[in-house]
Amino acid sequence: MASRSNNLFDVHWVPPTEAEMKIIEARRERSNKISKLMGDYLLKGYKMLGITCRECETILLQDRHGNNYCVACSELDSDTDKDDPLKNQTAALTQVKEQQRVTSREETEFEDLPLQPDSQIIEPELPPLAVVTNNQNVTSSNPTINSGTCSIPSSDLIQSVAVLRNKLRWATEELDKTASIEYTIQLCQLIKSCADAISSLQQTQS
Repeated sequence: MASRSNNLFDVHWVPPTEAEMKIIEARRERSNKISKLMGDYLLKGYKMLGITCRECETILLQDRHGNNYCVACSELDSDTDKDDPLKNQTAALTQVKEQQRVTSREETEFEDLPLQPDSQIIEPELPPLAVVTNNQNVTSSNPTINSGTCSIPSSDLIQSVAVLRNKLRWATEELDKTASIEYTIQLCQLIKSCADAISSLQQTQS
């Protein structure tokens, strides 16, 4: 029995390569951009649909005129896709090779440096660190609605909050069902965007 239990954990796990890590990082950045754009459009009155884009599988939005809108295809995808490691593995491999060449060159230069006595070693003077305030981060990542300039009717706000809550419930149920890593990342970003949008709308109502 003990031998069988050990066999369950005797799994050979292979860590992702650098090229795969580049692709994973590019997907994460792309999902963050999509989530931010979707949050902005939800605050403008767009509705989130329960269907995805046929081209990129991003969740679609719908404007007040009933037109479907994909933020990824409309605002992120461009002619530079060939250089995007998310969509072109050759680009990812090229980035890895370039990084390897830089690292190899730096190691060679370091090995070729002549040895100096300890008395001749001069430590470089480090420049002062730039201080970034928390207010800048909050301003860039969490845009808020100015209640003094908001002209959204109260009934529209209530309807938007209700739609967001329904989508939040739907995304949570989908998250429990899916086994896809990419779809899980999109759902998590969607849940976060819905929660942020609901919080902003509730602040506007108050």
